[in-house]
Amino acid sequence: MRTGRLWLRPVAYADLPALRALKADPRVYAVMLGGVRNACEVAEELAADIAFWGRYGVGMWSVREADSGRFVGTAGLHLRPDGLGMALRFALLPQAQGRGYAAEAAGAALRFAHERAAIARVVAIARQDNIASRQVLGGIGMRETHRFERAGVPMIAYASLAGS
Repeated sequence: MRTGRLWLRPVAYADLPALRALKADPRVYAVMLGGVRNACEVAEELAADIAFWGRYGVGMWSVREADSGRFVGTAGLHLRPDGLGMALRFALLPQAQGRGYAAEAAGAALRFAHERAAIARVVAIARQDNIASRQVLGGIGMRETHRFERAGVPMIAYASLAGS
């Protein structure tokens, strides 16, 4: 999938080194569900992400700059472990943050979910103090649905409904 500045393609084993760097970086993954991952965990998650694409026809994309091909992060869809449904997720390397890439990639993933995969409802969860992620979610049209705490941390749930 191509956006104005990015190429998004389903994650593949060739992405493993880049994914290890992304998911081992506490500046990125310390705030994610499950936290920072070790090399073995990243490899297991990649295998599960590839299988998820096969099962559901959606999943996580490797996000790269269109001009340089440089890996900048991930964006995509996955089922939430808490039963809230199909969720939008995104994470960018620190050097790629603040350039609008998150909104570009997350917006493309959300449009794909609704328009091509016919997913009627997509959710997203953000920490209350993660203003950047909250701005991305609001900026791509997701609306706050409720608030809750996870391990004492205030969280905000968002949703997007197809056609709204």
